[in-house]
Amino acid sequence: MARRRSREIRIGDVTIGGNNPIAIQSMTNTKTQDVDACVEQIKQLEKNGCDIVRCAVPDMEAAKALTAIKSRISIPLVADIHFDYRLAIAAVEAGADKIRINPGNIGSIDRIKAVVDACAKREIPIRVGVNSGSLEKNLIEKYGHVSHEGLVESALDKVDIIKSIGYDNLVISIKSSDVMMSIKAHELIADKTDLPLHVGITEAGTMKSGTIKSSVGLGVILYQGIGDTIRVSLTGDPVQEVISAKEILKSLKLISGGIEVVSCPTCGRTEIDLVDLANKVEKITAKYPDATLKVAVMGCVVNG
Repeated sequence: MARRRSREIRIGDVTIGGNNPIAIQSMTNTKTQDVDACVEQIKQLEKNGCDIVRCAVPDMEAAKALTAIKSRISIPLVADIHFDYRLAIAAVEAGADKIRINPGNIGSIDRIKAVVDACAKREIPIRVGVNSGSLEKNLIEKYGHVSHEGLVESALDKVDIIKSIGYDNLVISIKSSDVMMSIKAHELIADKTDLPLHVGITEAGTMKSGTIKSSVGLGVILYQGIGDTIRVSLTGDPVQEVISAKEILKSLKLISGGIEVVSCPTCGRTEIDLVDLANKVEKITAKYPDATLKVAVMGCVVNG
């Protein structure tokens, strides 16, 4: 499939956009100030194929912890900032490779400029994130409800604010828990900017429902060539986000490698305990992420 041509942006030692591979991102759910726990989780994420990791920075203690965390990991570290612009500046000074902000809740233009200046000084990209749960009241009134048009307008307005300050080292994310709204928003914004897009279905849900919603939504978006980084947002172990993201990308032939296990759905012809066997095979093959192979587990002669 043809990829949307986007601008290249460097996040640490990972380059996104252009013809670069779609990067898998996840977010830690440990307390960021608990450096040991945070580092251990990040190492597990990296082991399972995570390319970029994001950490919440709710206070100054968390911001300062980023220095120690970054010194012990090998993938780019993104600081997730809300409300307090000083946390963004502190995160930059602590060594974050990218800052995620919503300019709408950071405050005045002077505060946004202070964040932009700090990032520009170190050539750190800013991810401009908007979410359907916090769409501005005026845009809800303009379109009559929370809409994909409102999300796109909100994102582009915020990008314009930062560009007016003189900085365009930017990534955009538009998130909604509504699959159709997410699809329409990404289709709309894809033609309005060449900035890289981080895609995902936010607040998708628990392991089962969240994986299904993310697979449907991201599948449609990615199939249209839209998306430069992805996250499968799940309530649970972040490692499962990475595993699910890899499977989505592999199913669309956007990444290769890894052992693919196919198994039949079972029927009355099944002659073995196929469910148990298929699960065991999948668990064993997961230990060989660099191998390229398709393994079939079938319960009778009909399928192979």
